[in-house]
Amino acid sequence: MPPLVASALMGYGHLRAAWPLADALGTGVARVDQPPLAGAEEERLWRAARWLYEMASRTSQVPLVGAPLRALLESLTKIPHLHPRRDLSASTLQVHSLDRLIRKGLGAGLAARLKASGAPLLTTYFAAAVLAEHHGCERIYCVVTDVDLNRVWVPRHSRQTRIVYLTPSRRALERLLSYGVPRGQIELTGFPLPLELLGGPELPALRRNLAGRLVRLDPKGVFREQARNEIRSFLGAPLAADQEQRPPLATFSIGGAGAQAETARPLLSGLAPLIRDGRLRLCLAAGARPEVAARFHQWVREAGLEEWLGRGVCIFLAAGLDDYFRAFNELLGETDVLWTKPSEMTFYAALGIPLVLAPPVGFHERYNRRWAVGNGAGLEQPIARHAGQRLAGWLSEGSLAAAAWYGFMRLPKFGTYQILDRLARDRGGKESAG
Repeated sequence: MPPLVASALMGYGHLRAAWPLADALGTGVARVDQPPLAGAEEERLWRAARWLYEMASRTSQVPLVGAPLRALLESLTKIPHLHPRRDLSASTLQVHSLDRLIRKGLGAGLAARLKASGAPLLTTYFAAAVLAEHHGCERIYCVVTDVDLNRVWVPRHSRQTRIVYLTPSRRALERLLSYGVPRGQIELTGFPLPLELLGGPELPALRRNLAGRLVRLDPKGVFREQARNEIRSFLGAPLAADQEQRPPLATFSIGGAGAQAETARPLLSGLAPLIRDGRLRLCLAAGARPEVAARFHQWVREAGLEEWLGRGVCIFLAAGLDDYFRAFNELLGETDVLWTKPSEMTFYAALGIPLVLAPPVGFHERYNRRWAVGNGAGLEQPIARHAGQRLAGWLSEGSLAAAAWYGFMRLPKFGTYQILDRLARDRGGKESAG
């Protein structure tokens, strides 16, 4: 029985991690926050939680007014220092709150589905794993979607948990140990990246995309000359000579909650000179939010770039979540610079896409940002109105090409394959035992 791949809409992050796994397993992503897995009362609880999350994420970014909500969000997502090493397994307010909701029946629909089918659960949303275990389900796999994680990811009685955690970073593994999860229940796999952007275990699609990206990001050949031997040895493909002098594509992507969409307004003004000179192409990714796309169109007009729509500027809008992930992955294959907050998109730097990182929303995103910048794969967002000058400098000196290369070389790329391998090994062991 293949696993039930399940997640929830709390921003795009948890669903984005589930999509490649469902694709590889030839199935879809089941939503625990909507029918048929959630009954009417469950759906109401999930909807309220999503509204609170999205409202807090958006409003926390508003100057002055958002300060109290920003403080609340930081408090709710707070992750204590990992060092000195100590026992962090004590339950927190968030753990008790989730436990109360589960005792009220949250997750009953998911548990009934799992017990009726006998399928294991593969989930990218912590609450789904915790509630499935509470309801007595077996064979639960939880994919961690950040470099570091809050205590709420782990059940109250952490030392007895049967959940298998699949982690994207060694820090996440160490954090789970500090929360009391047994070492045998944790495996370091890497983050699940889309198969179409990898191309297979030999990474042909990734290497082909990177071969063109390094040329577009390094118009003067500064980094290419500096790292020519490494590129020749490790890329395994010649650089794309036909991409010389082609302007790079920067994609500005907002999260599923719509946080930081306002950054696009000054950013358009800052990047306008590069776009007009034909030195940069810009895509504003509104996700599946038409109201955000409408604001992007308005700000493009305000920046005097309306005539560049369709050539130097584009606005990405998906018809819905079913279309969003595949269409956005196609866009990422062409993207040369990803401008984003340090969400789950941080892990996409492993595809050789350099990151320009907006300020984090929540404690977990602080650790994501530190991980990317520390590995040389990300640069912190400059003041938006000066973005054109900074970006021009990074292109001229090869900094973005270097970030693309370091992301490719240093960050884990095989998460999807390693997660599937763990599932296959467990299944093989169970069949052998049977």
